[in-house]
Amino acid sequence: MKDFGRSDDPRVQAQLDRLAALSLPQGRLGLETMRALMERLGNPHRSLPPVFHVAGTNGKGSTCAFLRAMLEAEGYRVHVTTSPHLVRYNERIRIAGELISDEALAELLEEVLDAGSDLAPSFFEVTVAAAFLAFSRTPADACVVEVGLGGRFDATNVLEAEALAACGIASLGIDHERFLLVPEDGVPQEPIARIAFEKAGIAKPGVPLVTLDYATAPSKAVIDQAMTAGARPALRGLDWHSAADEGGLHYSDRHGSLNLPQPGMPGPHQPINAALAVAMLRHQQLVSVSPESMASGLGSASWPARLHRLEQGPLTGAREVWLDGGHNPNAAAMLAAHFQGQKLHLVIGMIEGKDPQGFVETLGAIPLSTTVVPVPTHEWFGADAFCPVATFADDVPAALDALPDDGVPVLIAGSLYLAGEVLRLNDELPD
Repeated sequence: MKDFGRSDDPRVQAQLDRLAALSLPQGRLGLETMRALMERLGNPHRSLPPVFHVAGTNGKGSTCAFLRAMLEAEGYRVHVTTSPHLVRYNERIRIAGELISDEALAELLEEVLDAGSDLAPSFFEVTVAAAFLAFSRTPADACVVEVGLGGRFDATNVLEAEALAACGIASLGIDHERFLLVPEDGVPQEPIARIAFEKAGIAKPGVPLVTLDYATAPSKAVIDQAMTAGARPALRGLDWHSAADEGGLHYSDRHGSLNLPQPGMPGPHQPINAALAVAMLRHQQLVSVSPESMASGLGSASWPARLHRLEQGPLTGAREVWLDGGHNPNAAAMLAAHFQGQKLHLVIGMIEGKDPQGFVETLGAIPLSTTVVPVPTHEWFGADAFCPVATFADDVPAALDALPDDGVPVLIAGSLYLAGEVLRLNDELPD
């Protein structure tokens, strides 16, 4: 799977080519390589501003976007690392509010790759190391760090308690099964409980572990992990509460109640992600954020390719086109709830290892038509993997051209890698 991207800057491209040659050695789990790389770089992860560390199957990126927006609304300078990138690798590293420059990125990647040349680090380990190194060298007031995959063995989990303001876990679902459900002694056997166990592996001694409310088995797995780590769990429905209606987002915990506006990002799931971000801020004591800044940040937060209505551009023309990188049944359920009662033309591309049939079945009767397209630079599912009536097009422009001019909106979904290509074709580069 190639998600290293391309760059118009030859200095950056030279380092991305080196990144492209890296892969995770089959069967290697653990943080030993990442810790060794950190040691060679001077342990930059120990010199960071207070970190908000976010895991989850769905919603962790949106939660990070809300955290960043609320912190910045308070006037703080905020470092952010998220994944994957959509169009440019630079999107993975935001330094004090600005995407890393090509010049800084080229130098940073070269330094990290040279330092770890004999360690055989993975693509993501190098990326996280580069982000932490950059963050340690530029003053800021807070960091927002998104887990890449799982939590327990994710490269970001080299973070230690001393650096952390709070850890959070967004919604849980079955995804990345071949990595997160590898047979192992002493772990929960029920799949969703095992997923919860892996996500809660980010728990650290004395650090708040703020979570949503889950079913009994995953909740037990989260609490057990928190207790083992010595973390301070804060569960929705027990330690904090939230509800959303037309009047806004209503939040309460032991500190009191807040009546906040509905988040500006569309989708019935976003009030939950927003509430998780609020709870993370309320359950930590290292960075103070006022209710006014929370309200402002909830309204201004954005997260491209997540229920994103595309602008009129070279790809969309005048047609109403929505873009969402959702690629599992949980994401499909969110889309079904948002578009309930509507009809859409679905254009979808999904990489191998996902559940195309489960995604389409969860969408239900919403698609008026289903067109399957390749996902550039990845192994992808053909039309027959989705549903009997699905058709195939060579790419997204061809899929859109083949649709009738009937005024029915279009939803492009199935992969963040595909979403990045769509943004590029429509000249909407994330900034």
